[in-house]
Amino acid sequence: MAYTLKVNGKTHTVDVPADMPLLWVLRDVLDLKGTKYGCGIGQCGSCTVHKDGTPTRACRTTVAASEGASIVTIEGLAPNAGTLTALQQAWDELDVPQCGYCQAGQLMTAAALLARTPKPTDEQIDTAMNGNLCRCATYLRIKAAIRKAAGTEQPATTPAGRPGDDNA
Repeated sequence: MAYTLKVNGKTHTVDVPADMPLLWVLRDVLDLKGTKYGCGIGQCGSCTVHKDGTPTRACRTTVAASEGASIVTIEGLAPNAGTLTALQQAWDELDVPQCGYCQAGQLMTAAALLARTPKPTDEQIDTAMNGNLCRCATYLRIKAAIRKAAGTEQPATTPAGRPGDDNA
């Protein structure tokens, strides 16, 4: 069956089974490889995209449920090719990624947070990012990048008992 999706501002018609996860439509049909497959059960957040502005697990969302929705992937996060959003710039400046596998999902969740809460508190950041797992444990850098993008950076501190180690 044919479904029409608006992905990163472009309209696409795909002929796939109704129960095909949006993740596989994005990766295998539309060749947008930035959205990652992690757990396949919506628990890790690696496959997070925006569906009508809401962070959504693409591995658990069918193409039929996405018909007519506006989908934004990591490839479409920045408004112009070759430019970065303030969040992506902060991510880069703070060297947030380690292995990088979860980073597309982390960025998409963080971008949705900043869109609805431009100056989030630490508690709001923790709540929003709670469902995104990072096997490299870059959580402190992720939080710092969100703060930097929001303009609410906190001065660097050295953890007690670990001089010179910033846990980065």
